[in-house]
Amino acid sequence: MSVGVLDVGCFSAHLVVVERDLLRPLVSHKVRLRLDREIDARGAISGAGVDSLSAAVLAARKKAGDVPFLPFATSSVRDSSNVDEVIRKVARRTGVELKVLSGKEEARLSYQAARQWFGFAAGPVVVLDVGGGTVELAAGSGAEPDRAVSLPLGARTLTRAGLTVADMRVEVAERLAAAFPASESARAIGCSKVFEQLARLAGARSDTYAPRQLRLKDLEKWIPRLAKLSVRERAALPGISRHRAQQSLAGAVVAEGLMKVSGHDVVDISPWSTKEGLLLSLVERSRARSSSAA
Repeated sequence: MSVGVLDVGCFSAHLVVVERDLLRPLVSHKVRLRLDREIDARGAISGAGVDSLSAAVLAARKKAGDVPFLPFATSSVRDSSNVDEVIRKVARRTGVELKVLSGKEEARLSYQAARQWFGFAAGPVVVLDVGGGTVELAAGSGAEPDRAVSLPLGARTLTRAGLTVADMRVEVAERLAAAFPASESARAIGCSKVFEQLARLAGARSDTYAPRQLRLKDLEKWIPRLAKLSVRERAALPGISRHRAQQSLAGAVVAEGLMKVSGHDVVDISPWSTKEGLLLSLVERSRARSSSAA
């Protein structure tokens, strides 16, 4: 039985439909969004932003056909000051009601995805996820995390705050240290586009499924370089996409802070995150229903 997820983020709405194997999706359809351009000074998503969201959801609904999918929105929608209005308008236009996951739930799902990717042989893990609006951290040794937190320290959030690198470092260090104890004995896993692009910037292979790592010493070398470059110059670097170039410096500073506070000089990169965590949950439910029906 096929299951699907529509991941609505700041830069894209990504529909993925699978049967059992997440590595071989039946459908993978992405529509570009630029919600970062449609959020005003009050934190509200504009009418144009609602229009683009509705068009993306309609495109996903058409692509999915008869396959049911779970539509969820991340912090760009969740943290908007008019979130209820946005969800209501999109539902009225498309017949699809976006679900809003809490930051803590995103942290839990990212943990489950990373745990599945590396397996239980990896031992205790601490999972680090840098998003646009928030960062999520989760740690544990079992199928579920022992602790999970979310903080408003995302790359887009810090970029919009207009802080210097020094001020960002202080803000990130203080907030993280107060919320999450160090986990030096655990294996550190980074599972977000920010960690993927930073690993690529530091010389990792571009193959999504190849083993990749990000080292703190490399990240510390790149932060002052990124600070000196224009947005256009950053976009020309390996791994940094044009739409993420503006917030790439803040993303690097947050990643550095996460590694230092959690006590890790090396982070392994997981290509799976929140979306895959949801898909894994849906696949398990589908299997359970099939077993009970048999």
